[in-house]
Order: sequence, then C-alpha cells, then structure tokens
Amino acid sequence: MEQKEKKNKNKKQKHQHPNDQTTKSSSDFSFKPSSEVKGLRFGGQFIVKSFTIRRARPLELLSLLSLPPISNKDNNNNNPNTPFPSTTAFLPTNFTILAHHAWHTLTLGLGTKKSKVLLFVFESENMKVTIDHVWPHEIPLGEVNKKIIRGLNGCEMARFKFRKGCITFYVYAVRKKGNMGFSCADDLRTILQSVVALKDFMDHTAMLAMPNQRSINYSPPMAMAH
Repeated sequence: MEQKEKKNKNKKQKHQHPNDQTTKSSSDFSFKPSSEVKGLRFGGQFIVKSFTIRRARPLELLSLLSLPPISNKDNNNNNPNTPFPSTTAFLPTNFTILAHHAWHTLTLGLGTKKSKVLLFVFESENMKVTIDHVWPHEIPLGEVNKKIIRGLNGCEMARFKFRKGCITFYVYAVRKKGNMGFSCADDLRTILQSVVALKDFMDHTAMLAMPNQRSINYSPPMAMAH
C-alpha cells in the first residue's frame, strides 16, 4: 500500500516538474547540443504538423506574456519598442487558430485544440539578429524540429515546456557550444516566470486580434482564468 502511494506521489511530482524549472539558477539549466535537445511534441495529431506559426512582433510578445510596456529607463537600448532584444517568438498564424477549431469540429471534439507558442532566448542580441536572418518568418509546425531546432549547428539549448490550457509554450535558451553560463539569464528568468504566472488560455481565438494590434492596452484579457 505504501509503495502504491509513493508511486502516485512521484507521478504528481513529475507532472508538476515543467513549471518548477524556474526555481533553478541559470547555472543549473540543462543545456544539450541542438541535435539532442527535445523538440516539439505532436502526439497522435498528425494534421497539426501542417499548421503554421509566424514570428511575433515585440509588442505581441509583451501582450502574450501579460507584461507591461518597457519604459526607456528600463531598456538598455533606450528603445521601448524592442522588449527582450535577445528573444525571438513564434505564434500560431490566423490559419492555424481557425484550422484547430475546424479540426476539432470535424472530429466531433476528438481533435486537439492545443496551439504551440515558441520562444527562443539567445545568449546575446547579436546572436538573435544573426539567426533571425536565417530563420523563416513563417513555418509549418512539422518543420520546426528539423529546420529550426536541429538546424542550429554548433549551439546548445535548454528546453522548458509549459501547458497553459489550449496553448503549450516551448521556451528554449540558446548559447554557443562550449560557452559557460548564460549571459541573458535575467531575460530568460523573467520570461519563464511570466509564463508560469499565466492563467490557462481557454480560447485562443483572442490571438486573432494580435497581428493588427496597434496598442499594448488590449482590453480583453489574453489569459483567462478557469
């Protein structure tokens, strides 16, 4: 009986692990070569691999993470329009959001409604700029593992995964192979803590408003409580 309770306790701890990773210090992040780090998971929903994600604009990232605008005094570049200058994010396209709902309807509720959001925090702004020139602005989810994650030769990554209702967040810290520590650990920690603090997304159609959003003061909440 005690063994059974112990097993159940271990299962619960494993389930909670992804959101517990923010308690680690930057030196504890588990960096692996890009060829070995875990990529996106799709389960049995093969059709989801054809859905697309697009590169997010800086203010979209703030809105998604429910963070306030960055003021000039808080921004090292003195430019409030470039929050997290070491970070590249990919969001579901409008097509993906609508296709998820259509697939869910066609399969009579058996199809997944989970979208994927990717955030890459690089060890420097220069590294981000260089890689942004190589990466596409829009890409099918099924090509992310091969063309983006595995495509970063000579790099190491630490991966964090968070399920937030109908959206799963994948956060990758990226550094050059052989480098010690992580120079943008503060940005990474802020992003991880923000994702952990988000409530579950109950309806990701709210993200349809984001591509043409002109103001960061978007009134409907992006993250809805249960």
